[in-house]
Amino acid sequence: MRAHLGDRLVIESPATGAGRRDGEIVGLHHEDGTPPYDVRWSDTDDVTLVFPGPDAHIHHAEHGRTGTTDESSRPHAGEAATLAARPTGTPDPGDIGRRVAVERRRQKLSREETAHRAGMSPGYLAYLEERPADPTLATLIRLADALGTTVTTLRGEGIDLPPGQGHALLHPELRDLGPEECRALLSTHGVGRIAVSESDGRPAIVPVNYEVVDDSIMFRTSPDSVPAAAVGTDVAFEVDHMDEALSQGWSVLAVGPASVVTEADAVRRLTQSAHTAPWAGGQREMWVSISPTSLTGRRISPTDQ
Repeated sequence: MRAHLGDRLVIESPATGAGRRDGEIVGLHHEDGTPPYDVRWSDTDDVTLVFPGPDAHIHHAEHGRTGTTDESSRPHAGEAATLAARPTGTPDPGDIGRRVAVERRRQKLSREETAHRAGMSPGYLAYLEERPADPTLATLIRLADALGTTVTTLRGEGIDLPPGQGHALLHPELRDLGPEECRALLSTHGVGRIAVSESDGRPAIVPVNYEVVDDSIMFRTSPDSVPAAAVGTDVAFEVDHMDEALSQGWSVLAVGPASVVTEADAVRRLTQSAHTAPWAGGQREMWVSISPTSLTGRRISPTDQ
């Protein structure tokens, strides 16, 4: 038995609980199209791993023809026709789909291009990103390879561990970044860290959600918070990104005076156009503006890039 993405697997057997069951093949585990397959069943919309038995045949989408199993592709005696049960101990399948979508957008890839790289149908990738699903390990490996990341990242394992535990590059290059590249990496919003001195003189570094407006770095906080200590002082603000899989990354450091945004219209515009609410929650209605007088950055990459 050989199949292609988009073909339909049809099972006609009383053992399935119905006279006939069919579904779309949305994932291949072997390049030659031999079983097993990831199948999205038409009656439940669930995706399961299937080892077709002698009661199964393929309806080829391109040619409208069918094919029955041959002796060489039939499972051994006692092998289940379908492995419908999801494995235990896996993370929330919805989280996997969300991580796949985030990594795909980070790489600026379309669903079609990502699906092509991973050897699956765009329909299954859309299903995975939008609906709770439990992809097989083989599917996750192909997706991780297509997205330039790792299965661990897609599963969210090790999310509470500090970054940078991977091996260093064999021949790394550390280079300084110019102001324009620093501004591009800052982009328009995200999460950065602000370094301040608290009221008792102790240093503190705190993560904040930020926006970039007219070359100024904006974040909102509450008057009694640690980040509010930035007001009226020169502060350091840092953002970075590390690629654990490739052991490379960058950082940008902005230094300049911080002040409170007091103009009512400006506060209203900032609040209305903010890309996200503060992750810390609560009432954080004081906007603070950092006007960088110094903007520097560094990037670590292989010497041949």
